[in-house]
Amino acid sequence: MSAFKLKLGLSDSDRTRPLANGEAPIEGIDTEISMMGVQALFNRQLSTHDFDVCEFPLATYLRTLETAERPYLAIPIFPSRHFRFSSIYVKSGRGFEKPADLAGKRIGIPVFDMAAAVWLRGIFHDAYGLDRTSPTYVIGGFETPRTGDEHPQFYPGKFTFEDRRDMGLAQLLAKGEIDALYTARAPSTWPSAEVDRLFADPKAAEIAYFNKTGIFPAMHVLAIKRPIAEAHPHVVPALFDAFSRAQQIARARLFEAAALSTMLPWQMEALLETEAVMGKDYWPAGLAGNRVMLETIIRYMLEDGLISTAFAVEDLFSADMLES
Repeated sequence: MSAFKLKLGLSDSDRTRPLANGEAPIEGIDTEISMMGVQALFNRQLSTHDFDVCEFPLATYLRTLETAERPYLAIPIFPSRHFRFSSIYVKSGRGFEKPADLAGKRIGIPVFDMAAAVWLRGIFHDAYGLDRTSPTYVIGGFETPRTGDEHPQFYPGKFTFEDRRDMGLAQLLAKGEIDALYTARAPSTWPSAEVDRLFADPKAAEIAYFNKTGIFPAMHVLAIKRPIAEAHPHVVPALFDAFSRAQQIARARLFEAAALSTMLPWQMEALLETEAVMGKDYWPAGLAGNRVMLETIIRYMLEDGLISTAFAVEDLFSADMLES
């Protein structure tokens, strides 16, 4: 089978570098791979759709399934996962110790439909006594004033929103003009006397959540332009196999002690501890190992009002991925 060329857009991580450097080639496909920061990648793809295959925000993918075009098809590879309990920042000195303390408060959020926020609203509603509609959600730029949405947003009517485009949310939190911040990255105003994290020990809370649910939340999914997948049926399995191999290579590097692949002095011990808690397949590829996780985020999207279709997990993928 002769190779053809695909343009891939990916964030830079240990899971994607083996594809970029050729250690995990994609069979039958020549690739042009661009790697960049997550927000720049998403803004570019969702505005100009430059890449044939792209690391893609999971919640946004679910929203695309309700459009007439359905422009993308997901592949059950999840390049980014995060529990996010460490990603809630609060104004110091206001007595916030648990999610329920944020009822009726003002929570800053840069992108309302980002997977991090969908997961936090759902988990806190289910397990921590914080009704998802109780806070006022303050929309704005993360570190700097915001001039507009980087990609189209939808703000469900069941929630209360406030638009603050005059100052970055990180600064609003430090000044006390908002009570908390849901974010995918740490604000520049933390750590400081003005800003704390909500969970004093987020790791312990995340382990407890995993032990109860078995879920390691996905933030991103791999997506291919649907016309390409339909015209070239071999491409989806080839991408799935290559990205799965890349994850295996990344795991092996963490186990390598001759020369550490990260700046973490106890990286092997961290891997062994993680696998003791979560199992060796804690970052699963494929549908079977992600079914409960995907069913949960679909439910959270429905409960948020961000989608109106109760998708089955099988609706997200092509037929050749249903046994993965």
